[in-house]
Amino acid sequence: MTVRVAGPADAEVVARLLCDFRDHERRHWPPDDAMLAGVERLIGRDDVDYLLGGDPPAGVVQLRYRYGVWWDAEDCHVEDVFVRAEARGTGLGRALVSFAIERARERGCRRLELDTGEENAPAQGLYRSLGFRPSGVFMRCRIDENVPDGWG
Repeated sequence: MTVRVAGPADAEVVARLLCDFRDHERRHWPPDDAMLAGVERLIGRDDVDYLLGGDPPAGVVQLRYRYGVWWDAEDCHVEDVFVRAEARGTGLGRALVSFAIERARERGCRRLELDTGEENAPAQGLYRSLGFRPSGVFMRCRIDENVPDGWG
């Protein structure tokens, strides 16, 4: 299974896959052009990796790195994992997340974190099989006055 780190020339492919993820989640925001602009802004940074899986790419992972004082090392946040419907069940998701773990290991990260929907049992099973364990409660707070109209 082909998995690789995306480069700036892959921004449109990454953005298209993230838009597919947005659509899969039945969200209407951000619009396609904003998604592409965001990917273009992030794809060359040292604290972000996008992974593409499949040939042609049918899956994407977004990784964010940040220094964590409690671990005295970088943390890796697995921000997005998405595999198109036609590629699910082929092992692509496992290959992408396994590559993400290896990428974090190479960077010296001591911890990876991710969140997934409570109802997404297949994803939870995959993550558990790769060593992820539930840890506490992941909580969010929206700042409503900063949220654009049309956002979920």
